[in-house]
Amino acid sequence: MNRYIRDLRGYGPFPPDPKWPGNARVAVQFVLNYEEGGENNILHGDAGSEAFLSDIPGAAPWQGQRHRNMESIYEYGARAGFWRLHRLFTRAGIPLTIYGVASALARNPEQVEAMKDADWEIASHGLKWIEHKDMSEEEERAAIAEAIRLHTEVVGAPPRGWYTGRCSENTVRLVSEEGCFDYISDTYDDDLPYWLDADGRDQLIIPYTLEANDMRFSVSPGWSDGEDFFNYLRNSFDVLYEEGETDTPKMMSIGLHCRLVGRPGKIAALRKFIDHIQSREGVWCARRIDIAEHWAEHHPPQHRMRPSGMDRPEFVEQFGGIFEHSPWIAERAFDLELGPAHDCAAGVNNALCRMFRSASDEERLGVLKAHPDLAGKLARAGRLTAESTSEQASAGLDLLTDAERETFTQLNADYVEKHGFPFIIAVRDHDKASILAAFHRRIGNDRDTEFKEACFQVERIAHHRLKDLLP
Repeated sequence: MNRYIRDLRGYGPFPPDPKWPGNARVAVQFVLNYEEGGENNILHGDAGSEAFLSDIPGAAPWQGQRHRNMESIYEYGARAGFWRLHRLFTRAGIPLTIYGVASALARNPEQVEAMKDADWEIASHGLKWIEHKDMSEEEERAAIAEAIRLHTEVVGAPPRGWYTGRCSENTVRLVSEEGCFDYISDTYDDDLPYWLDADGRDQLIIPYTLEANDMRFSVSPGWSDGEDFFNYLRNSFDVLYEEGETDTPKMMSIGLHCRLVGRPGKIAALRKFIDHIQSREGVWCARRIDIAEHWAEHHPPQHRMRPSGMDRPEFVEQFGGIFEHSPWIAERAFDLELGPAHDCAAGVNNALCRMFRSASDEERLGVLKAHPDLAGKLARAGRLTAESTSEQASAGLDLLTDAERETFTQLNADYVEKHGFPFIIAVRDHDKASILAAFHRRIGNDRDTEFKEACFQVERIAHHRLKDLLP
């Protein structure tokens, strides 16, 4: 099958109401990435020094050498930055989720004890703070297993959440295979959690952020000073807070690093932001595990029809009648590059209509001729398809007076004689009076104009039929 695996649809135009505790208008979630002691370093068996997310402009790995300046910046995060952030959040009463690199946690027992005493969630940030993109599946799978083992040994409990960060194309699938994580966060694709079908297993995804993130102090484009960071966080929060009142409540993730925002000139922005959100009502500051538990309770996975996952016979069986007596349209649509974006009424309708539009005039004429006359002999004999019967009844065409039936019969005959196909209209867009008005208006059109209009109406009928089957 020709299938496109990326999900470009998500929740579509109608995301679910998360029903946050206390009817909160926004859930704000702070993550503190703890990587100090887990970064690239020849002391850790790596080929060179770290070069990522520091205050050294244009840093590059030193192959086979220790980079003492880089090391000292990471050490600042452990020695000073962590404790400054610990004081800020414990005094504010805001719980954190720690993304803890297992090898870094093992080298920082005092900080781990402080995290646990504060009842912060300690999720896994992998075994080492290194790139995973070039790892084989076997190598990465082994690293995941060792991260879980070491984390459990150091923390005293296994991690319930996972975020690699510098991940590979296989990471989410491999982590899900472990079957022990309440959530995975190696995506940046939504403002709400969602369920992922991971080879038949329902895996909760809680997307993370790279933009409401202090990492932008160390990359370009990024923050030039703390005020830039504060303004971005405040603006993001204010928009989400307003949406929580006028549209649907969302989640705001904020990413932090001990060695970055833990500096005095940067943490001032974080203090201002905390003051800003604590001056508002209806804000839920939670750990990611709290969000995961809430979502699993209030929004458990639902298994809906997935057209992109059907085989050909099932697809044609389900959608072969959408275009009246024309299963060849579904046959052709099945061969398109379908994906998760087609697992909805608009998606399947688009695929079917593409095949109808690209068909020959003769083939499309066959579709038009397959449609019954409105309120005609087939309707009176009860020989319409179930869809046509329901549609005609919705406009009251099953309850015509003798005079109305005679009018329709004559109009049908005159229309077919002139144009060579039945009068077609999406009756769900009309009532009996407007159908008659359209009949009188359109019967005078030339054939080309009416052919185009009839094809458009066929697509409208398909749209309505699919809305009955799919979200």
